[in-house]
Amino acid sequence: MLPAPLIIVIAIIVIALFFDFTNGFHDSANSISTVVSTKVLSPRNAVVFAAFFNFIAAFGFGVAVASTISKIVELNYVQTEVIPYIVLGALIGAISWNLITWFFGLPTSSSHALIGGLTGAGISAAGFAAIKWSTVGQVALFMILSPLIGLACGFLFMAAVLNLTRKANKPTAESYFKRLQLFSAAAYSFSHGTNDAQKTMGIIVPLLFSIGYFGAAADPNHLPVPIWVILIAHAAIALGTLSGGWRVVETMGYKITRLRPVQGFAAETAGAATIIGASFAGIPVSTTHVICSSIMGVGTTMGASTVKWGVARTIIWAWVLTIPISALIGFVSFAVIRVFIGY
Repeated sequence: MLPAPLIIVIAIIVIALFFDFTNGFHDSANSISTVVSTKVLSPRNAVVFAAFFNFIAAFGFGVAVASTISKIVELNYVQTEVIPYIVLGALIGAISWNLITWFFGLPTSSSHALIGGLTGAGISAAGFAAIKWSTVGQVALFMILSPLIGLACGFLFMAAVLNLTRKANKPTAESYFKRLQLFSAAAYSFSHGTNDAQKTMGIIVPLLFSIGYFGAAADPNHLPVPIWVILIAHAAIALGTLSGGWRVVETMGYKITRLRPVQGFAAETAGAATIIGASFAGIPVSTTHVICSSIMGVGTTMGASTVKWGVARTIIWAWVLTIPISALIGFVSFAVIRVFIGY
């Protein structure tokens, strides 16, 4: 088959940036739900605050996560000409699931939706051998581990804070934690940007490879991420955060458990520490899973009954279904695309 025309590749890059934008508005609740629900910031100020730190994360922790994402589909196994259409099928799967779960107010993972979409489209294009299953397995493992780490960190950090402040005057402590929560929210927004924006970079890089951007001798297993790709990916996620995601904010900030500033500070700090650690290691974790579980961990320090486990179960079911359903949509999407491209 003939290589995809440049205009098609540019259009797919635009769609990838739209996915990044939907990631921002879908996951904006991750960054701002606690500061909004504790009334530390107004919703308007909170989204501007979060978007700013989403963007400056471009100058943070490198591109290890982008490298991981770019290797889910074995680029030296599939025809170069078909790579843009695999990416397109993946994006259709991921964006579809993002919009479905956003409509129902479910804080699911944009990251896992993208990974599921890539897996489904890759299988549809070239069979199971086209997928680097060790990478998918690593993501699946941390789909389980990262919420548990977030839960444990949230519980332990909150327990430590309660122990350290047990003799403090409550109104005074509340005032201090309102200020501290600005720092924890900034750290969380920064960690969200550095992990999630890299996932879009990781699908733009194969597109550039498919049109020879890196040269004929480029090694598909060691592709660099151009600085302009880093900047536009972070700009897109920041703009998405600015647009807000109020359906999900309600679930995150009010329906799981009621939060005070001290609890918001503990949840955000625990979540940020977990995500930044994963970003250093190049692991594309779900920022949604981490902050949800951190909030649950913080809530359990007040007693398990304070956490609305019925809401938590609904969220967990949505987590479990994300990769399979987005993979199915990605598979079907590429199957339809191949009819039109004659592959």
